[in-house]
Amino acid sequence: MRQLNFVMIFVIGLGLVLFSIQNTEPVSIKFFEGKVIQAPLCIELIVAMGIGAVFAWVFNVWVQVQRIFTIRVEMEARDEQIAHLEEDVERYKAALEEQQRLLPSVSSASTEK
Repeated sequence: MRQLNFVMIFVIGLGLVLFSIQNTEPVSIKFFEGKVIQAPLCIELIVAMGIGAVFAWVFNVWVQVQRIFTIRVEMEARDEQIAHLEEDVERYKAALEEQQRLLPSVSSASTEK
């Protein structure tokens, strides 16, 4: 998987470099009224791709944090369910032992008759 990621990053980087070499004309970007920035198209493209990469990374981290919290909640619910099931098993064991204790007295009473 790392090799595939490397190849994809390499191809995108190579395409960016080739595009940058051919597009050096100055272009103006208007952020808001009265604020205009002029820079070569290749620089603006590199900045835009960098900002996009940062946003993708932040989104990926956010998704992983959400997944961790979801897994933690599921684990707590499963631990609670396991505790209830263990209590049920102990209760059933106690009931079974009680029934087994009563069985010999029932069989000895039937043999006396």
